[in-house]
Amino acid sequence: MTDRAPLQRVNPELLGAPKGYSNGVLAPAGGRLLFVAGQVAWNREHRIVCDDFPGQFHAALANVLEVVRAAGGGPEHVARFTVYVTDRQEYLADLALVGARYRDVMGRNFPAMALVEVKALLEPGAKVEIEATAVIP
Repeated sequence: MTDRAPLQRVNPELLGAPKGYSNGVLAPAGGRLLFVAGQVAWNREHRIVCDDFPGQFHAALANVLEVVRAAGGGPEHVARFTVYVTDRQEYLADLALVGARYRDVMGRNFPAMALVEVKALLEPGAKVEIEATAVIP
């Protein structure tokens, strides 16, 4: 964050080193909270842009970051993600590519995260939906 202290990652040693996420994120006083609605891999016409899981993950994450940027933030301001997937095995099978797509959008910023497998998402054809909380200076 620009004029205030950055988000502080909280990773207690007792929990071991997290990989690709943080156990907790402490926001500085005075930041504005931005709650980003669940985003899927669709374009401005609300059409899913691809069928493959890594591509959908990348597009959904880019849509989340588009909202964050519209509010004046960037990847470094994202404090939390909740990722909903329709097939956990598909996520795990493509984990290396998903990680690369994540870094394309977020760099080395690792907010607190949760991944939840769900039976279905509201948008037909969507395999992943991502919601976020950001702290904008």
